[in-house]
Amino acid sequence: QVQLAESGGGLVQTGGSLRLSCVSSVSAFSIKEVGWYRQRPGYERELVVTINNDGATNYGDSVKGRFTLSGDNAKNTWYLQMNNLTPEDTAVYYCYLHDRWSSIDYWGQGTQVTVSS
Repeated sequence: QVQLAESGGGLVQTGGSLRLSCVSSVSAFSIKEVGWYRQRPGYERELVVTINNDGATNYGDSVKGRFTLSGDNAKNTWYLQMNNLTPEDTAVYYCYLHDRWSSIDYWGQGTQVTVSS
């Protein structure tokens, strides 16, 4: 059973920055794809960014140029650096992993990000 643990959410003012972290219980060897999704109030869950094990990234249109995904395979951890935040970025952010062998999607518990105007 894959477990994901997120951290780093909180309250920030417009224009500020936050960095989210997600630690996986499995190594990169077991991963096909990782990333972040978010669910804003009144909206369905939406893509923030994913990266697959070929290194290809896919950013949601609303975060391109402001958010950056990075990772540390030695720590089984990936990060979401969020800059120039706006109130429209207020959401619960979920880290995500697609298991290479089982093809199952796993989700973290979610971390709240609130951007005040």
